[in-house]
Amino acid sequence: MKTKNNDLKRRIRLSFIAFILLAGIMIISFYSCKDNKNDKIEWLTGSVERQDISNMVTCTGTLEPITKIDVGTQVSGRVDKIYVDYNSIVSQGELLAELDQTVLLATLSSARSSMATAKSELEYKEKNYGRFKVLYEKQLISSSDYEEALYSYQKARNDYNVSVSSYQTAETNLGYAKIYSPIDGVVLSREVEEGQTVAASFETPTLFTIANDLTKMRVIAEVDEADMGDIAIGQRVMFTVDAFPYEEFTGTTTQVRLSPTTTNNVVTYEVVVEAPNGGLKLKPGMTATCTIYTLDKPDALAVPSQAVNFNPGNEMISEKDTVVWVLDENNFPVRRQIKTGNSNNMYTEVISGLTEGEKVITGKNTQPAKLTTQPDSGNESSPFMAQPPRRGGGGGRR
Repeated sequence: MKTKNNDLKRRIRLSFIAFILLAGIMIISFYSCKDNKNDKIEWLTGSVERQDISNMVTCTGTLEPITKIDVGTQVSGRVDKIYVDYNSIVSQGELLAELDQTVLLATLSSARSSMATAKSELEYKEKNYGRFKVLYEKQLISSSDYEEALYSYQKARNDYNVSVSSYQTAETNLGYAKIYSPIDGVVLSREVEEGQTVAASFETPTLFTIANDLTKMRVIAEVDEADMGDIAIGQRVMFTVDAFPYEEFTGTTTQVRLSPTTTNNVVTYEVVVEAPNGGLKLKPGMTATCTIYTLDKPDALAVPSQAVNFNPGNEMISEKDTVVWVLDENNFPVRRQIKTGNSNNMYTEVISGLTEGEKVITGKNTQPAKLTTQPDSGNESSPFMAQPPRRGGGGGRR
């Protein structure tokens, strides 16, 4: 009997302890839930403001004149005289150099003599043919004699035509012995010296390289194939050269060439960028580091791109609609449908639906509210003493 009483007392003590623990857990849960209710949502916002929206592609290229001509010779011979040098300013039709004309003059004289002989032969055959024709019409000679006279006359006429062509060729070649500038410009390079022999048997040798106008240059930029989808004619370009690393030059894309260039399995395409060169700082052959603006919208009304992608709850938004959320006077998010334009991932252009200066929500940050107590009059509360939870919530509507 005594043992049963002891067991009963032990069970009562255990039940009492369990009740105390359960009550403590409930009290802690109550205050925790109350604290969570007092948490406030901090809205992260951005401004509707003017921004320069741009995307860009970087590449390198080589500077060259827009118009550059290689001046050569169509005849072989020894260079007799040179009248220009590097950097010489030349005009169209100006004499640049002369080849030795001795052989060419002899060829022309020979052609002239051959032409004169052929002409005399033609005149004789023509008169002879006329006599035979009259006799043949009177049936005083045979047809074979007439045909032979006709053949001799036609052959003489053809020989004369050939001699005339030979004479004209020799005369033209003599004219080629003098090298004239085809354009106005400046001599970039001179490839020959006086006394040097040039041979034009298989290809025309280059004697001079002339640039038309160095105040107008172009960059032949090599653009990676992955970036070609955004390149178009008329895009703004900024570039620098090693000679002036702190100075930016401007240009415009004028041509996108379709022929690819493959180097070490890397495919690139040539993009032509025209650039003014009024100060003549840019020189042919310089390497340019280019930035091509594939998207260029200066001073556009824009919002942070996070605002376009933000959704404060489980709102159903059509894929066709573009929605942002703005805060009203009670710090409550209000849905606003807008029309957007270009985007560079950081900012999105706003065409309609928002005005400059408005605040749009870009995200939210939930932070627990701080617990505070009203201090007693004349007594300051110790920061190390337990304090009751604050009643009510703060920060606007929930």
